[in-house]
Amino acid sequence: MSTLHPVSTQVAGSHNEQLAQLCKASADKLRLDILKVLSRDSYSVQELCQVFALKQSSMSHHLKVLAAAELVTTRREGNTIFYRRRIFPHSHPFVDWQKALFQSIDVSAFDDEVAHQMANVETQRTTSSTEFFLENAAKFREQQDLIASFEQYADSVAGFIGTIALPSRSKVVEIGPGDGRFLALLAPMFKQVLAFDNSPAMYDSASAFAANQGLDNVALTLGDTRLARQQVDDADCVIVNMVLHHIASPADVFADIAQCLRPGGALVITDLCHHDQSWARESCGDLWLGFEPEDLSLWAAAAGLEEGQATYLAQRNGFRIQIRHFYRSNIEETSA
Repeated sequence: MSTLHPVSTQVAGSHNEQLAQLCKASADKLRLDILKVLSRDSYSVQELCQVFALKQSSMSHHLKVLAAAELVTTRREGNTIFYRRRIFPHSHPFVDWQKALFQSIDVSAFDDEVAHQMANVETQRTTSSTEFFLENAAKFREQQDLIASFEQYADSVAGFIGTIALPSRSKVVEIGPGDGRFLALLAPMFKQVLAFDNSPAMYDSASAFAANQGLDNVALTLGDTRLARQQVDDADCVIVNMVLHHIASPADVFADIAQCLRPGGALVITDLCHHDQSWARESCGDLWLGFEPEDLSLWAAAAGLEEGQATYLAQRNGFRIQIRHFYRSNIEETSA
């Protein structure tokens, strides 16, 4: 008995120290606001300074407190470190405490100025990506091949789509079709193919490709996922191939697409796993250096999507591709 007592005391002490750190981190309105901003997206220190109009030294202090309590985690994108919420695993002793904290934070509305600055950050990210494609549309295939050529993943994705259960094969949506080559694979698989691209240059390229290939069941629209969710609510499948790492707010894409899907509809995401090749930012216009698989899972869950199948292609040129399947629950089956 006596030999076990010091161990149990040590465990209790560690438990209480961790609880004290959590309480300290959450006992500040600004830190709660930071956690709210990080609820669905990652931000750099500089971006958070812009959102909250704070000096970097002050913001770094607050992030250090949150990191000590393990309420935020970091990832490096080239020379920039991005912060996001850390979700405790189910086995964590304070997982219920954290869940209650985040739920309480998320029910409140953003201050007007904070919301305005968050929108500015997203606009700056989007502008950077749009300008890259405007300047490099003619070299799109060459730039893409530096990382992952179309031939490397296209057949695998098409085969993957053929294996997943869908409500029907009536309507598919592709987000960011690029030069349009994957539309030629989708056209014979679905009765109607809709495509949305927010880059005028890439929209023109994909439109020309569809016309040249005689893809009569393909319709293209200049716009992003926000426009797609306004125009489509009955898609059997939505495809996003090698686009997410160019998107300012990937979490918003998941939320938009979830609204495009009919019950039982599927989302298929093809993108890079996280990597450390920062040259891709300059050469290929990447906003994000790929994604950890759990990133996609968290965004999908937040959008109300269930996790389906997953395939990981062999690594080439230092890059590995993940093909992920998420789906909207069939309400009729769930309620039956």
